[in-house]
Amino acid sequence: MQLKLSRRHTLRLLSVGAAAPAALLQGCDSTPSVIKIGVAQPLSGNLAALGQDLLNGVTLAVEELNKEGYKVKGKTVTFEIVAVDDKANAETGKAVAQELVNAGVAVVIGHLNSGVSIAAAPIYAAANIPQLAISTNPKFTQLGLETTFRLVANDTLQAKAIGSYSASQFTGTRYALQDDGTPYGKDLADGAELQLKAAKKEIILKQSFDDKTVAFDDFAAKLKAENVQVLVSTVSDFQIIALIEALKKIDYTKIIILGADTIKTTDMLKGTGVVKGLYVTSPVLDAREFTAGAAFLDKYRAKFKKDPAYAGHYTYDAMYVVAAAIRRAESAKPKDIVAMLKKIDGYAPVTGSMKWDDKGEQRYGVIGVYSANGGLWESQMRSDSW
Repeated sequence: MQLKLSRRHTLRLLSVGAAAPAALLQGCDSTPSVIKIGVAQPLSGNLAALGQDLLNGVTLAVEELNKEGYKVKGKTVTFEIVAVDDKANAETGKAVAQELVNAGVAVVIGHLNSGVSIAAAPIYAAANIPQLAISTNPKFTQLGLETTFRLVANDTLQAKAIGSYSASQFTGTRYALQDDGTPYGKDLADGAELQLKAAKKEIILKQSFDDKTVAFDDFAAKLKAENVQVLVSTVSDFQIIALIEALKKIDYTKIIILGADTIKTTDMLKGTGVVKGLYVTSPVLDAREFTAGAAFLDKYRAKFKKDPAYAGHYTYDAMYVVAAAIRRAESAKPKDIVAMLKKIDGYAPVTGSMKWDDKGEQRYGVIGVYSANGGLWESQMRSDSW
């Protein structure tokens, strides 16, 4: 019996020994032939158009990189997108974040909503996976995680832009504030309130909703009763569209609406000319504002048969910067990509460049102000300081 066990043990060692040279050979080149890129965005529900646009940007970049024959250390590598629907919900966001980790993605480009990005961030961090988000709430990078990277300016700067532009451009003094109760909407509205009060604007009405509400008849009546001249809102585009319809019903459209980046969409342009003025502050600059924007728009329209809805050019650029980081690091290991993203001043084909500080904030972030006019968002001014 003892001899039988010994022989079995010997055979097992021989088997392992025979496999060892092959394993050593594979270890000589750790670069995988396929690198998975996670994309986590709201792909269903009210924000699906925005989430799909962000996915489209990554898709376009990945197709171009694969077509050109992207190489790492001389080896041809193919990018593969693993897309998940976070439903603009924090709990769903955590679940799909774990799915992406389990799928072995090297990088995640996500999420749109600040509350979702904040909830999912620790899951990516536990796996050392870099997370590049369009989310703007300052708390995202204040988590202190090495893996968080913001693609645009944050809401601290956006709140300053709201106050500064209102003070200098609007003659009205009677203001109302509206938010959607999310970390993004509530915190941005609170920041805007501080800036507006500093600018001597009277806030006579302030109300929170949730991020799905579209019944605004009562709120519209309050705006009329209080003779509000300017509404500063941090709700989403479909909600402002519904509010404008409610204002039309009571013939109270001589009001200026100043929204934030979640209403700077193609759908929101339906409100052009209905109210006295429709403005937005946004860290998302239009693709056409950049020298290379026209070429990007041509490619985007040819591929998807429509214009970008929101910020597809930022996720397109993010994918190119990620590809550069992998190539420069000569590694597709998430931890190595994180380290390189901390150092890189990455060439971004549309917006020019992406670089992050030690907290993951975008160094080249700016806030622009736009007005809806003639079916376009027309740039009024922009600044990186306000």
